[in-house]
Amino acid sequence: MTLAEVRALALRLPRTTEGLVRDRVKFRVGRIVYASFSRDETVMGFGFPREERALLVESEPEKFMMPSAGDLRYQWVLVRLAAIDATEMRELVIDAWRLAAPKGLARDLDERALLAGLDAGSQA
Repeated sequence: MTLAEVRALALRLPRTTEGLVRDRVKFRVGRIVYASFSRDETVMGFGFPREERALLVESEPEKFMMPSAGDLRYQWVLVRLAAIDATEMRELVIDAWRLAAPKGLARDLDERALLAGLDAGSQA
């Protein structure tokens, strides 16, 4: 997966904005960052429930990593983009967005329409 592929999905999610902070691309809903990229764009940090991340990292250490010590207080985990496919990337990004988005907005997201729009866009 690449930053461009994640961007194509993220910018379709309601209220998402993209920013550049210290040479790192970040996607936010309001002030809350839900996805961020390493400077070399090989690793994506994403919102993930704190209480579940150790299990995720232990289950697939070739894909997932714990955040830096300074970021352990956040609901955050890292993934190697080369280790995931499009389906997994979509799940990770949409779930991270749901953590950051207002609950009513997240509840109303029509994921099927969103993904259908992405699929149609990739065929054009």
